[in-house]
Amino acid sequence: MRLHKNLCFAVIDGLHLIFNEGEYADKVIQKLLKRDKRWGSRDRGFIAETVYSIVRYKRLYAEIADVKDPFDRDNLWRIFAVWATLKGIKLPDWKYFTSTPTRKIKGRFDELSKIRKFRESIPDWIDDIGSQELGDDLWTKEIAAQNQQADVILRTNTLKINKKELQKELEAVNIETEFVNNHASALKLRERANVFQTEAFKKGFFEVQDASSQLVAEFLDVKPGMKVVDTCAGAGGKTLHLAALMENKGQIIAMDIYESKLKKLKIRARRNGAHNIEMKVIDSTKPIKKLHNKADRVLIDAPCSGLGVLRRNPDAKWKLEPEFIDTIREVQKEILQSYSKMVKPGGKLVYATCSVLPSENEDQVKNFLNSDFGKEFTFVKQKNIFAHKSGFDGFYMALLERK
Repeated sequence: MRLHKNLCFAVIDGLHLIFNEGEYADKVIQKLLKRDKRWGSRDRGFIAETVYSIVRYKRLYAEIADVKDPFDRDNLWRIFAVWATLKGIKLPDWKYFTSTPTRKIKGRFDELSKIRKFRESIPDWIDDIGSQELGDDLWTKEIAAQNQQADVILRTNTLKINKKELQKELEAVNIETEFVNNHASALKLRERANVFQTEAFKKGFFEVQDASSQLVAEFLDVKPGMKVVDTCAGAGGKTLHLAALMENKGQIIAMDIYESKLKKLKIRARRNGAHNIEMKVIDSTKPIKKLHNKADRVLIDAPCSGLGVLRRNPDAKWKLEPEFIDTIREVQKEILQSYSKMVKPGGKLVYATCSVLPSENEDQVKNFLNSDFGKEFTFVKQKNIFAHKSGFDGFYMALLERK
């Protein structure tokens, strides 16, 4: 592979924004890819994959390059040189690479790869918490899987099309997909492609949604005609799936503390042809109290550490702080207590997170069931999904039924 200066400059600019300015990697990459209209898909692919790769292995590459953040541009070039050397890419004779110790880089890589926190490039505290909660063996496998690039998975919008028809539609524009075992609506892309430019997307035939995430709405056991509340709806990936499972019949109330996210859901719902969704901003305790004992089903897709989705959000591990985990556990506890009151007797509740830590998952459910109000619920089943076993995001979901 030959390195092109303008593409490498884009990578360095992107790394500066992510590492030094605290910007989100996905947003930075979106901006970078619009920089030059002459870039083809291979050029854009190089920028996106290189930025993500260096973000993923920031700690390892910085250690090998012997630089510490905040990184100035010279240091970013040194990190880039480490990435290129380890990829077997011949470095051109640009001024940024004049003193790159190629042989030393490979030796240092072999040495550091024996230590998990360097090999998997994670902060000490994340390595400690993962090891404490999951045990060394399970954590070693899981964090390695979280460093693999995530596949692109589509969820067929069954309000408009079935999975086989969607596969044919995409095939017609040279996007090859395959079915995913035990995932009723999922299609996996064989090669990465910009699916958002397709007519199929514009017509609302699918949404991009990881296979693990697609299991959550199904876990809630909804039926057409029910009253369902999605309490932490966000931009509505799972809300839209619920609408499809309910065949547009009944009522879904999508709630979130951020009105901006619900506005995005409104646009997506229109494109999806989902007509049974009502949006409510949680701006006080009133919207929750009004729904006490009213819902057949309640979904709590709780805010969490996101340690199950590092494959698609690799910069999250550099933004997370230990205090955040403590805070989020308290938030999860409060949400379970408060939002569960919307479930009517005989109704069901799913508590879900995209974390792999028991303290955010099983422990929260156990504590809730032992609480005064939690005693009104019975535990039905739970599912732990680990990336190293499934090949998809790490997720947890528990189904509870109100007596």
